[in-house]
Amino acid sequence: MRFFSFHLMPYIGLDPAYEGSAWVTCPNSLYDPEVGGTLYNRYLDELIAAEDLGFDGVCVNEHHQNAYGNMPSPNLIASILARQTSRMKIAVVGNALPLYDPPTRVAEEFAMIDVISGGRLIAGMVVGGGPEYYSFSINPADARERFQEAHDLIIRAWTEPGPFEFIGKHFRIRYVNPWPRPLQQPHPEVWIPGAGSVETVEFVARHRYAYMGIPYFHISVFERMFRMFRDACEAEGYEADPLQQGWLVPIYVAETDEQARREFEEHLWYFVKRLLPGITIQPPGYTSVRSLENILKGAGTFMLNLETWEQIEEGQYAIVGSPETVYDKLVANLKRLGTGNLLGLFQLGSLPADLTRKSLGLFAEQVMPRLRQEFPEGASVYQAASAAEVA
Repeated sequence: MRFFSFHLMPYIGLDPAYEGSAWVTCPNSLYDPEVGGTLYNRYLDELIAAEDLGFDGVCVNEHHQNAYGNMPSPNLIASILARQTSRMKIAVVGNALPLYDPPTRVAEEFAMIDVISGGRLIAGMVVGGGPEYYSFSINPADARERFQEAHDLIIRAWTEPGPFEFIGKHFRIRYVNPWPRPLQQPHPEVWIPGAGSVETVEFVARHRYAYMGIPYFHISVFERMFRMFRDACEAEGYEADPLQQGWLVPIYVAETDEQARREFEEHLWYFVKRLLPGITIQPPGYTSVRSLENILKGAGTFMLNLETWEQIEEGQYAIVGSPETVYDKLVANLKRLGTGNLLGLFQLGSLPADLTRKSLGLFAEQVMPRLRQEFPEGASVYQAASAAEVA
């Protein structure tokens, strides 16, 4: 079991009078650079603190033109972390490959981070969310093709001696010869997040990468996702390793259950009501008919649809409580899902710095060591539900 602190770097100074989408069309006149500068430096401190607290790594990711995740270049953040830390993994989850032209820029920047960090990069590669295709005016029907072609180019750039020529449908490069090359050989560990796309699951299983369950769904949707991934690995002729699977979930720890809810709830609803609206934009052609059917199975349980704290608790959308409660809930859910990477979203919505640091500290001191004992290295995580539990 590995433990990561995941950060979205949200912008939390939105004008209370603004009621529109947080994505694509959210007016950038609402952005205050002075507030943004304070937030970036605060968030970097929270990520760097994860190393001293004993986390195995941190996660950052890429989004554009939105208040939800104010990190259009996670590679810039990762490069700072590479220099300011010495032990933990740095997972960029990930670069939206279809948005890069040429994708060799990703190969180069990831290699820089890997070399500077001494081989601690986890290279995340994503198709990119639906809103990004509006922001970049890229044909969403080409998303999957561009992603796969960019992926192939990057892996070849890392593993084949250059210079060589790459001629594809979307990218044509006369000389592929990137300097630097990654320190990790043959290349850094690759993570690919997904929201239920069948093509993504099969792609990850085929390449023996790691599949990250990132979106904010009911726990039963994650259970189905990871079962589908394990089945895809079996179809490729091998058994999925728990470290090939990761679950993202908001976590908040306080001294008691009552205090945890009292301190955290308003900030969770800021996230749900102010930062999530617009995230579900899906341009025509972005999702295949085959995957749309699977995604629609869980669409009604997406966090954006929630109205009550009881729904949050029932669906395990956030793990909130005392150290004992958080431990018990995580053990039950990790066994249910079988994931060997826990990606904790410890800063959520408008949660302030003092509460974020307190929760991180309590988790690191009173929850994480017990979870390491519960899930020792090399042991199976997944525990199939009984017939009674399924019913």
